[in-house]
Amino acid sequence: MAGAITDDRPSAAEGRQGGPLIVTEDVELLDDLLRLCAAAGARPEVHHGVPEGRGRWETAPLVLVGDDAARRLRGAARRRGVVLVGKDQDDSGVWQRAVEIGADHVLMLPDGEQWLVDRIADVAEGVGRPALTVGVIGGRGGAGASTLACALAVTSARQGTRTLLVDADPLGGGLDVLLGGESADGLRWPAFAASRGRVGGGALEESLPELHSLRVLSWDRGDAVAVPPQAVRAVLAAGRRRGGTVVVDLPRRIDEGVAEALAQLDLGLLVVPAELRAVAAASRVASALGMVLRDLRVAVRGPYAPGLDDHEVARLLGLPLAGEVPTDIGPPDSGKPPGGVPRGPLARFCEGFWERVAVRGEAA
Repeated sequence: MAGAITDDRPSAAEGRQGGPLIVTEDVELLDDLLRLCAAAGARPEVHHGVPEGRGRWETAPLVLVGDDAARRLRGAARRRGVVLVGKDQDDSGVWQRAVEIGADHVLMLPDGEQWLVDRIADVAEGVGRPALTVGVIGGRGGAGASTLACALAVTSARQGTRTLLVDADPLGGGLDVLLGGESADGLRWPAFAASRGRVGGGALEESLPELHSLRVLSWDRGDAVAVPPQAVRAVLAAGRRRGGTVVVDLPRRIDEGVAEALAQLDLGLLVVPAELRAVAAASRVASALGMVLRDLRVAVRGPYAPGLDDHEVARLLGLPLAGEVPTDIGPPDSGKPPGGVPRGPLARFCEGFWERVAVRGEAA
């Protein structure tokens, strides 16, 4: 059993790396909490009451208070990130004790073990605000969605933001190829096919190829490997916990794995060439996406067919206009990646996009 009393968003203190503070004299409960900390990769500090000196009570990123110690903490300074942990499912008085010490959560073991492991692991990784996660999908084949996804990621990284580019299309040929890094060292999607539960964000980042100052999760050149939806969910969640931006290149078909990716997006960009057939095809894609994705915008690419412009395409699709993508977004001849020329038209479009979402408060 786990119950929330107050807002559980991480405080500034929780954004720093470090182990939790455990306050308890219950030997059996302490053994359980130490085991869960080990599973989360965190080293805790253990006290029987409020620690003395150096403000450890105030600065610990997370405090796990055994129910046996709650009465000894009644006079302690109020702070965020306190969890009252017990084992007696039938003890109704635990809620009153939680209020008395200002706990954010009440948690009962063993039922709440997975929640607590995840929270401790967040602390160990220094989790703050999750990454702004943007998905890019073509309204029809050849719309240039993969090129735009790469350009958005390259531009984000050039601005100094931690950036992860995820290739969610196993039949797309590999974004690492588009970035000129098909031989770069690092793991690809097949290595994560067996992932379940929680994937460490730091370990994920370090295992992936680094190209143009960003991390890339793409596909290898071997036989196609099915990545279960649970693995997609775990890997993307790990990437988002690192903060910054995550850009996901999506296929036009929506299967269970793609649905898991869509569920973690903050917004989607539907890339649509300004021609009637493309608009017709894009309307079907938009309809399918609308069942999962709350914020979907259209990025229109010319040249324009007679009677069409970017605003008309957006009106026909019933979507907000994200902007007009430069006409020529093919791979550049300079050997640089898409968006790699800072003053080029594609880079300027991407810079404008990131500026607009930052103004709206969506960036990390």
